[in-house]
Amino acid sequence: MTRVAVLGAGSWGTTFGKILADGGANVVMWARRPELANEIHTGKRNTKYLPGINLPRTMTATSHLGEALEGADQVYLSIPSQSLRENLASVRPLLGGSSVPVVSLMKGVEKRTGLRMSQVIEQALGCDPARIAVASGPNLALEIAQEQPTAAVISSISPETAEVVARAARNRYFRSFVNTDVIGTEFGGVLKNLIAVAIGIVDGVGYGENTKASIITRGLVEMTDFAVAQGAQPETLQGLAGLGDLIATCQSPLSRNNTAGRLLGQGYKFQDVVAQMQQTAEGLASVAPILQLAKASGVQMPIVEQVKRVLDGTMNPREIAPHLTTDDDTPQGERTQNGQAGSGGALWRSLQRAFDQLRHGGRGSGLA
Repeated sequence: MTRVAVLGAGSWGTTFGKILADGGANVVMWARRPELANEIHTGKRNTKYLPGINLPRTMTATSHLGEALEGADQVYLSIPSQSLRENLASVRPLLGGSSVPVVSLMKGVEKRTGLRMSQVIEQALGCDPARIAVASGPNLALEIAQEQPTAAVISSISPETAEVVARAARNRYFRSFVNTDVIGTEFGGVLKNLIAVAIGIVDGVGYGENTKASIITRGLVEMTDFAVAQGAQPETLQGLAGLGDLIATCQSPLSRNNTAGRLLGQGYKFQDVVAQMQQTAEGLASVAPILQLAKASGVQMPIVEQVKRVLDGTMNPREIAPHLTTDDDTPQGERTQNGQAGSGGALWRSLQRAFDQLRHGGRGSGLA
């Protein structure tokens, strides 16, 4: 049996622990609070974060970090992005010279540095980036914990690392695909949170489906333009880590970022929203560093700009209409900045890949 350590026992960390246990792994959860670790270990429940869910017998838990990491073949991290570096300072001496894969389940950027989570892991653990993988996709924790079928993508610059993690993170209700575009996979997970906050705001205001559909569609353009400017492949944003995650997060009341936006749209101040949220809405902390990176890259992000203005209290939520924002009255093209006429854009390349796979009997020549 593969022995797996999952650090962080919130809703997503516990759900991913369940995914791994249901896939055949022996899972040890680490929870900071001893009472939570005891509930998972003895009662096979996490009533605060996953009410009504029975956890597998092969899931245990501890509040002692060393005990969780001892003998682990894989380590999964589900810790709030803004406290990740601090927590990894305690993890580093316990992993020693280990060569085990380290997997990020987080969807945020470090506010102070603007670094992606895999970059923070590399720095804080002194870790070979080929050992690091990230998991992303339409991942609403409670639905997956209820064993509703879904898929995710595991990304690493090392195809071997991505494959070994994907083999562990799959079972009868959860399928893991793989790619090597870590930049696109991580930024997809970050950026969809910001668009979900915008959707929550307009939902809280009371606007309807036309407004939300427009923002989601133009939001995907912003996501793709930004990610490609950072070195991502545009196809990744058309996949599970981009479009798939965007749809799930924007349309579901289970989304923390959608909920945070809805409270803002209903007139709550930023500090009140943070106080009401029982879990971290990563999108709120990611707005400022993403806009700084966008400015440095020359990428326009009107949706994220207006979300920031609502957060700052300089814009009435009822006035938010980022999909209508233009520099002047000249009609604009709908295509993304990276969609070149000669290549047909990211969507056409995705279709071409699908056709190629069909011609080869469903067998792709590279990673899924």
